[in-house]
Amino acid sequence: MNDFTALHHRPGTPLLLPNAWDHASATALAAEGFEAIGTTSLGVAAAAGLPDGTGATREETLLLAHRLGGSGFLLTVDAEGGFSDDPDEVADFVRELADAGAVGINLEDGRGDGTLTPADLHAAKIAAVKEAVPGIFVNARTDTYWLGGDRQQETEHRLAAYQQAGADGVFVPALSDPGTITALLKHLDVPLNILYSATGPTVPELAALGVSRVSLGSLLFRAALGAAVGVAKDIRAGRPAEPGTVTYAEVQRLSSGTTP
Repeated sequence: MNDFTALHHRPGTPLLLPNAWDHASATALAAEGFEAIGTTSLGVAAAAGLPDGTGATREETLLLAHRLGGSGFLLTVDAEGGFSDDPDEVADFVRELADAGAVGINLEDGRGDGTLTPADLHAAKIAAVKEAVPGIFVNARTDTYWLGGDRQQETEHRLAAYQQAGADGVFVPALSDPGTITALLKHLDVPLNILYSATGPTVPELAALGVSRVSLGSLLFRAALGAAVGVAKDIRAGRPAEPGTVTYAEVQRLSSGTTP
């Protein structure tokens, strides 16, 4: 079991995964002692002026992996749906991510048009990736609950297929009901990842349920964007503005590969 996989197998201590969108955000989080850093596809896409979840950011995703890989922290990459419906092409892309230094990927079955990839096709992508890059941690995401309604049976069906295909963990964003999480865990043989929600269970509460990983997704990117706009509006209105505690010198140190 490698170091990243081991972080998912600590009873009572889920991996809290913050998601970065560029070099500065990733290194700043790593400097605060977070054990692993993920990327957020929304942040990567928005920074490039491209839509999220539509397969438009393959090159930007790979470029960020090259910038962050080998930076002294464990890196897992949000690879959307693998940027292809050809399992072999998805495997080739993940091989490139691994060569860049990624130890894990997030591979989702949601599509930009609001539908889901057929479960057998997504399972084929997972199997192809694990055959090509056996050591990479595949976090297989299903977007069933993003679509709304009671999707428990479909979720269980999809996650069973993804486990069978070789997924190392599974991810169900938008699922926050404790009872449903507990019921789902009974059907899983791999770690469960939940997306943090301010209106859902806290990290300690998720830990008590048996959740192994808690991701922040695009939350940090959206918070940073909101804070930046807020400071600009305060200054424009003549109000005192507090731009935060990260100084110019601190950012320079992070960007040069050293920490304060």
